[in-house]
Amino acid sequence: MAGIGIPGVSDKYKTNDLVEGLMKVERIPLTREQDTLENYKTQQSAWRDVNQKMSSLRDSVKSLYSYDNPFNNKLASSSEEYAITASAGRDAAYETFKVDVVTPATSDRLLSKEIEKGEEVPEGTYTFKTGDKTVSFKWRGGKIEDFTTSLNKRGTGAVKASLIGVNKGKKALLIESLKTGADKRLLFEGAALDWAEKKEIIRKTATSEASFGNRASELSSPAADELSQNEQEGLPELSKNAVKIEKQGLVVSPRGGVVIKIPAKAAANGNTRVEFTLRAREVADITEAINQGFDKPDIPDAGSVSFGGVTVINKPSETGIVDSFAPKEPLEIVRDNSVLYARSADGEESEIEIPKEAWEFDDKGQGAEVKITIDAKKHPGLAALSIKNRNTGIELLAGTMTAFDAKKNAGFEAVHPVSEAGDAVIKYEGITINRPENDIDDVVPGVTLHLADKTERPATITIKPDTESAKDALIQFVGKYNQAVAEINVLSQNKPEIVDELDYLSGDEREAYQKKLGLFFNDFSLSSAKGSMQRIIAAQYKFSESAEVTMLNQIGISTNATNYSGYNPGKMRGYLEIDEKKLDEHLKNNLEDIKKIFGYDSDGDLIVDSGIGYLIDKQLTSYVQTGGILANKDSILNRQIDSTQKKIARLESQLDDKEAELRAKYGQMEGTLQSLERQQEGISNFTRQNQRNNN
Repeated sequence: MAGIGIPGVSDKYKTNDLVEGLMKVERIPLTREQDTLENYKTQQSAWRDVNQKMSSLRDSVKSLYSYDNPFNNKLASSSEEYAITASAGRDAAYETFKVDVVTPATSDRLLSKEIEKGEEVPEGTYTFKTGDKTVSFKWRGGKIEDFTTSLNKRGTGAVKASLIGVNKGKKALLIESLKTGADKRLLFEGAALDWAEKKEIIRKTATSEASFGNRASELSSPAADELSQNEQEGLPELSKNAVKIEKQGLVVSPRGGVVIKIPAKAAANGNTRVEFTLRAREVADITEAINQGFDKPDIPDAGSVSFGGVTVINKPSETGIVDSFAPKEPLEIVRDNSVLYARSADGEESEIEIPKEAWEFDDKGQGAEVKITIDAKKHPGLAALSIKNRNTGIELLAGTMTAFDAKKNAGFEAVHPVSEAGDAVIKYEGITINRPENDIDDVVPGVTLHLADKTERPATITIKPDTESAKDALIQFVGKYNQAVAEINVLSQNKPEIVDELDYLSGDEREAYQKKLGLFFNDFSLSSAKGSMQRIIAAQYKFSESAEVTMLNQIGISTNATNYSGYNPGKMRGYLEIDEKKLDEHLKNNLEDIKKIFGYDSDGDLIVDSGIGYLIDKQLTSYVQTGGILANKDSILNRQIDSTQKKIARLESQLDDKEAELRAKYGQMEGTLQSLERQQEGISNFTRQNQRNNN
């Protein structure tokens, strides 16, 4: 039985091969466009790689001359690191100074009496305060372990609780403030206060408060004031005579001065705190009357006495009054905010000003009342206060002064204190300084001190250049520069040895570079960029007449830093090398010069406008910026890729139609041939049948 042939499915007449052969010829334009598209994409990828390498190099050189350049980095070292360390900012000066840590800042860490494991904490609202932080929560009652966990969840950054095993089966609760400083005491309120008393964390104590400054015996006149001596000639000296004791406190008239002695018991207590109010008000200015002057008063004749014919004439009175009280030069009105001072037992020489805000007065000339708080811890040896009203038109009213023990005045004291809240006390170059925290950044400009413990001897803090970060930045710059040059060399030259010389490449990277080799052989923009960078690197930068380092090769960075004398084609390709020993020496001795050759102001307008970093940045910016050379090339390729993709889509559609047409025609031809074959086979069968019948 003859086989069955289905046109378009069976391939009895090899029509599929015939159609495929015809279509192969038809696909030649499509293949050409696909190759073109692949080439465009390869070029676009290569340009983007160039952009990435140049952008990376640009970022590196920008960091070498910008405000954040590594040449300004500082390192701080301490001779007593167990007690004090330091960190230096970019504005810190190169210097060495001494700091003695008398005591670091501490926080309240309070221990309870022994507590049974699983002991119940009664329900209630528990409130804990430390400084300006408040932790408050409602507790429904439960075990001490759960209470501790609940408090810690809510007390982040303010209060912390821990259970400490003190005896077998028994523990003690440690509650601590996470804020240091004398004004950050740990306070209990509500149910927390009752429970803290019950567990002997705190106990009630009698307050100790003493009023002073309202008795004449506690007041004295200040010594000659140096500032007064340097003031305008004709002003009255500061005097206690211009100070009055009134029911509401002291009234200090213009040019009044007074020293108020603190009670001896309070002065001897290092926890003493002095509080009072201070108010200012405007009064008639005394300079107007002084400037007007007045005539010498009439003084009666001294007279005489006679006895026994002898007359004795009395000596005229010596008043010291000149003919006129008007000053030689008119006095100007004095407004001075420096009026309050803390004085130790050493006297006026140890006075420290207590700063306050500038006076502000309402329409009636009244100033706002200011609360003054002075802690003895911040003023060691505090013995007296001094008020010096140098003003000529302002009267001061100091309210009743009180001195009390700051730790007891809240009505409670710790029963088992592990540590108590206190300020850090340091001596900087012999000057006593108090701060509430252990990180102190306002004593030495640009330097933050970190306190950990008291020092056994003064610590020496040294601020010096961070040459390591500068070196790392220079090494990174050389690496980025060489990567950019390598990218340019590979794309602009058709020499396989260029890729072979890059021994840092991985296998995949090497293969990718081989494919890109010489891709932009005729593109002038790459060779131009490389030539410009080489000229910038090799140039001299004379930023000042006294400059010792003016070229990059002087510090050990050049295309032949190793001084190789033989022939090596790789050294001709523009890669930089580093003589590390030479670089280290110049970083140590010429750091400022190295900084300048990467960026300096050449015309005095305080803007960097020259140097290796600045010029390479400027050169590369024209390539990598938005709308720059590389962006334009990418844009052109994008248009070409888009156009080619449209051509490919159109050709593919045409080829699909063509292939369908051919298959239809050859399928029809195949069907016709199969029909003829069947007819022929029918005739043959008929003939054979007749022959058999005739026989």
